[in-house]
Amino acid sequence: MGFRQKLIEHTRQDLQRLEDKARRPANWVGMLLYGGTLGLLFVTPIVGGAYLGRWLDTLVAGYSVRWTVSLIVLGIVVGGYNVMRFLQEKT
Repeated sequence: MGFRQKLIEHTRQDLQRLEDKARRPANWVGMLLYGGTLGLLFVTPIVGGAYLGRWLDTLVAGYSVRWTVSLIVLGIVVGGYNVMRFLQEKT
């Protein structure tokens, strides 16, 4: 069996393995990691916006939550966009 035949056989085995994997349902570990990734993509911009907004509000004299609320809302929008883009790439 020559090099070319071995390469063709290994490629055929790899393709069969990929097709078998595509037919099998996802296991719980894969779903947990997938959900964790989606959670991080959504929550990280919100938490970052909250911390940045709080820091900006401390620079203003008096009691203010204007930056905090604004950047939390912006974080929700950015997090939603991240999740939407991630799901579109995976499907």
